[in-house]
Amino acid sequence: MKKFLFLLIITPFFVFGQATTKLNVKESIPYTDNSRTVNILGIHTSTDSKTVILRTAKREFVLDVFDKELNRKVFIKIKKDKKETAMGGLFFDDKTKMFTVYAPNKKERVLYSYTFNLDNQRYEKKELFKTTIEKRQSLFSSRRSHQTSFRLSENNKYFAIATDNETRNKNSYTVRVFDSETESLIYEKSYQESSDKRFEYNDMRLENDGTVYILGKQFLNDSQSFINNGDTNYRFVLNKITEKSVNEVSIELEDEHIQSLNIFANKGELHLLGFYSETFEGRVKGGCDFLIDTELFSVKSKKANVLPKQVYDDLYGYRKATRKNKKKKELKNFDINYVLTDDNDASYLIAEEFYITQVYVSTGNGTGYWQTVYHYDDILILKFSAKGDLLWGRSIFKRATSPSYNAFLKDNQLHIILNSGKNLTTKTDGRVKVKKSFFESSSLYDIEFTESGEVSYNKIQDNSGKQYYIPFYGTYQQNRFIMMSSSKFKRSFMILE
Repeated sequence: MKKFLFLLIITPFFVFGQATTKLNVKESIPYTDNSRTVNILGIHTSTDSKTVILRTAKREFVLDVFDKELNRKVFIKIKKDKKETAMGGLFFDDKTKMFTVYAPNKKERVLYSYTFNLDNQRYEKKELFKTTIEKRQSLFSSRRSHQTSFRLSENNKYFAIATDNETRNKNSYTVRVFDSETESLIYEKSYQESSDKRFEYNDMRLENDGTVYILGKQFLNDSQSFINNGDTNYRFVLNKITEKSVNEVSIELEDEHIQSLNIFANKGELHLLGFYSETFEGRVKGGCDFLIDTELFSVKSKKANVLPKQVYDDLYGYRKATRKNKKKKELKNFDINYVLTDDNDASYLIAEEFYITQVYVSTGNGTGYWQTVYHYDDILILKFSAKGDLLWGRSIFKRATSPSYNAFLKDNQLHIILNSGKNLTTKTDGRVKVKKSFFESSSLYDIEFTESGEVSYNKIQDNSGKQYYIPFYGTYQQNRFIMMSSSKFKRSFMILE
């Protein structure tokens, strides 16, 4: 008689009891989608509560317009050219603009704008400019985060487009400012022209008078961050560009190593926010804030704040966190996704850990293949005062393999919306693990932070048998967050108010 040995493995975690979100949750009536794509360029809710969704598919561009109750009123489908690619969009109350690049050959590029009139449901296609590029060179800087190369002024009077013009013999970058109504070119300026210095675009801001600020990293003699003796080989440069002039200010670094910075306006002042390291760019010792004097165009002040212990507690548990905090162990691989402002002019810097690994998948008989795995893991949150002082820091111990979350402020409470496993777990060291196991069903969560940084994990819904919503493509405007479901046939929206 055969005997079987059964092993009981006790895992060191407990099911975490989640509360229900305090947000008001609504779902729209499902509708039949005439286009199955979920590749969303942007979602916008106007002041009269119209919601516009701009999408792109393999063979078409799609524009949908919904009323306040999210009933679809307009559906426009445009057949796209095989050599045409959508790059971004800008949203107004009465119209929407989509920008595409057409590549007739290896070197020529044509940038078009599609302007959709939301009142008469018509659109107009217009050529904005033509240019040439080097072989295998992109017209736009590639960005993994929410930053793009298109900006709209707050008064909707102008829009700006920043492009790269790198060649074998010279690096050069161009910004064009257009009138939003007529799409006529107001001015075109080149900046950061150099035969040996490369410029890496970080962020752009367009003021109401047409002034453009472009922030980036300037490499001093090649594209490497370090030179032979270990010194940094870059500096950050803020460019101030008008119709009449191009000026720049260097952001001087001492012992800081910085991956990237974001432009952030607060109470009429210009801030450059980011993470800094004492060892290597891409790592995080803490948060930094450079205040810019826009009149004198100089750096007015610089502040650097180390990560608080609570960040390590959330990620590693209290024992390991104590050791890491004592050594001020640096985090790594965090990309900034959001910079938000509350009613007290405090700012929130929100970033996600991103890295890539490869695993070997065996198919048997000594054969197999390498598979690329994308990791979208922990979330880091730092809150700064209006003066740039760090008020608190928290983190979310998370694991995911695709972009999974969105963030917004409502009534000065920070909300992180994401999908994870049906039951969150609390490990014995105190951490709450936000992850979906392989055989586990999923749920939609609202992770809420108070003004003082206290956190609660609130469930919105169990997804089993219900529509699966995608927070990453959602938008928060007019005091409500809207996200679309992933279904390819019957779509609906969830509204959080």
